Amino acid sequence: MSSLLVLAWSSCIQNTFYTEISLKTIEHVFRIFREAIYDSSMINLRLSGKLELDEAMFGGHRKGKRGWGAEGKTLVFGIYKRNGHVMTFPVPDRKYDTLMELIKKHTRKGSLYYTNDYTAYASLIMRGKHKVVSHGMDEYVRGDAHINGMEGFWSYAKTWMYHYRGVPKQYFHPYLKEIEFRFNNRNKNIFEMLVKMLVKPVPNE
Repeated sequence: MSSLLVLAWSSCIQNTFYTEISLKTIEHVFRIFREAIYDSSMINLRLSGKLELDEAMFGGHRKGKRGWGAEGKTLVFGIYKRNGHVMTFPVPDRKYDTLMELIKKHTRKGSLYYTNDYTAYASLIMRGKHKVVSHGMDEYVRGDAHINGMEGFWSYAKTWMYHYRGVPKQYFHPYLKEIEFRFNNRNKNIFEMLVKMLVKPVPNE
């Protein structure tokens, strides 16, 4: 199985398949990849330093209600450490308790937080420094205050999601974690990382 995983991933990166591997097998292999990436992302990592926080909606165009709470959309909360990693979390809503639970769990006190002017972030001053840009007043940058890094990731993620031509909601989280993994390791050899993650040495008998 390990050689099949390596072969399928390598072939997909090059967008060329040199062997007779069925589409069903390839889909199964990539499901294994996503599950491994998802499992590795579940460590209780806590970011510190300069952190950008934001939320975004994912999903296709649908009739009816638009914006926050639109039917068929998935709400995602993100934390981006400037010049570092991003962490993403599908959430049921953008209420204070929902977002603060994740902020407390995945960031360290004393950090410098950058957010928009959404009221759920108002108490961040109790955890560290807090700089705000007023998107409601068309303010997007003020000195070093902005969330351009987090918004850049949203654009990156939505581009990847578009290539998948629709992801069933029950599988959205593993797909999102795959994209997060790609982003966080964009300057590394992802192929080698996945091999180490999936191919375990066989013990000598």
